[in-house]
Amino acid sequence: MNGIDAGGLSVVEQVTASFVARGDLAHLALLLWALAASLLLVATFRELASANRRFDAFVRELARFNTRHDRHTDASS
Repeated sequence: MNGIDAGGLSVVEQVTASFVARGDLAHLALLLWALAASLLLVATFRELASANRRFDAFVRELARFNTRHDRHTDASS
């Protein structure tokens, strides 16, 4: 269950060996590029969602400040 078959090769090593045996290194490079680009996209979306949550919290806090300030200003008038 650790990703190693009876031959002693991990799944990644088997896939790499398959590509190398066929002389298909360009496709292996393309696959690695696509995986890296996909991971980068996921990380970017995760960071964007986090930034969106922080901005939403900031806007909520600003609205709460404005509400308090307006009440304070109305009471002193």
